[in-house]
Amino acid sequence: MISGYSTPEGTLEFAKNHTNVAKNHFKQFNGLALSSIGIGTYLGNPDDATDTLVKDAVVKSVTLGTNVIDTAINYRSQKAERSVGKAIAQLIEKNKAQRDQLFISTKNGYITNDGNVKEDFWENIQNTLVKSGVIKSGDISSGYHCMTIPYLQDQLNRSLKNLGLECIDLMYLHNAAEGQLQDMTKDEFMKRLGEVFEFYEKQRKSGTIRYYGMATWDCFRVPQEHPQYLSIFDIANMARDIGGSENGFKFIQLPYNMYLDQALTMKNQMQDGVAFNIFEAAIKLGIGVFTSVPLMQAKLLGQGVLPEFGELTHPSHRAIQFVRSTPGVIAPLVGQKSPSHVDENLELAKTSVLSTAEFSELVSKLSPS
Repeated sequence: MISGYSTPEGTLEFAKNHTNVAKNHFKQFNGLALSSIGIGTYLGNPDDATDTLVKDAVVKSVTLGTNVIDTAINYRSQKAERSVGKAIAQLIEKNKAQRDQLFISTKNGYITNDGNVKEDFWENIQNTLVKSGVIKSGDISSGYHCMTIPYLQDQLNRSLKNLGLECIDLMYLHNAAEGQLQDMTKDEFMKRLGEVFEFYEKQRKSGTIRYYGMATWDCFRVPQEHPQYLSIFDIANMARDIGGSENGFKFIQLPYNMYLDQALTMKNQMQDGVAFNIFEAAIKLGIGVFTSVPLMQAKLLGQGVLPEFGELTHPSHRAIQFVRSTPGVIAPLVGQKSPSHVDENLELAKTSVLSTAEFSELVSKLSPS
């Protein structure tokens, strides 16, 4: 098990060691220097060939200036976490990076099997989680989600083992509103969310996680009347009540790109009668945002799909540049496995992130008149 965690000193050293990227490629958040392009590990078959592709892509991404690595226990049936773990071990062994230079996040909440065990999905769940008493009748929602403390504790232990780490920098509760709110009231959900935050605060004290957050799909970018809507201000207040002013609720993740733009365009977060979009609200609260699907799983890469700007010839560069330049966003998490895609996407790290004024000018040009 690899000890340590991401630190201000380590991440700053990582940034200083990568002189071939733009000066503002690394963004400062909560004392950490984090790359404005991260690597995601969602897609792919749960097989050995994909394991190797993911491991190699993580290694290559880090050597090219990425220190933000995102995964989840259910990605590729736990094999994504294991691929990331192998990549981290290789990077450290070959002195390409140190543990304190890397910011590693994972997610728990969805029911997942083990891709290395040749059993039917539900047979594996029965053998590993039900028979042991980790999951009881009624714990699993109709969205295949579970947020009971025994389950999250079990999954955290598995994630630590899969990643080969003593401490995970960021643990997300994965799509909790999306996975649970069809089966319970909002009040009951918030009560259970508070219990999860209490659990995460205890894990912070024991040193197994540094921060926690919510990885989401709909809840922060839908209208207030939507059944899955959540107020980031209410959640931040709850975290403060549970963990004090130095609580660990410091990050969220949500989908965002040039066309899936509700996080930017919808002012659905209210405080003292003033409406904010989720990015503005996160900035006010000191919460960092990572974004998913910056390329919409390659759907944005077709010829003529994205408008041209900034002399960026690659569609992937335009898609990533728009997201990484959005105020409030730390980094888009780019799913990349092939060496050529890693090279192409990380070439953008040599291009400066747009300033707030430059981004506003870009948005005004792209907006329909």
